[in-house]
Amino acid sequence: MRSSDSTARKLACALRYDGEAAPAPRVTAKGWGRIAEKIMDRARQEGIPLHHDAVLARLLSAVDVSDEIPEELYRPVAEVLAAVYRAAANSTEQLDS
Repeated sequence: MRSSDSTARKLACALRYDGEAAPAPRVTAKGWGRIAEKIMDRARQEGIPLHHDAVLARLLSAVDVSDEIPEELYRPVAEVLAAVYRAAANSTEQLDS
């Protein structure tokens, strides 16, 4: 597989969740190929954790940017967010030690 082939197949979706501002996470960015790479690069630069799940990414890609995720995605997204929060808490605990 050529490098350009793997780049074209990449998909990234970014979410934002503020439980006080909205009842559900919102899609803040999405894109394929080079746009997906830029989304992931920006997340890395900002220290935002990445989670790789091709099926969930494809489902999220059907949601318009700035829209809340649909109810049927609450559980899988909640599982991802819980894992991210746990990882962040563990890294903070290690820094405090």
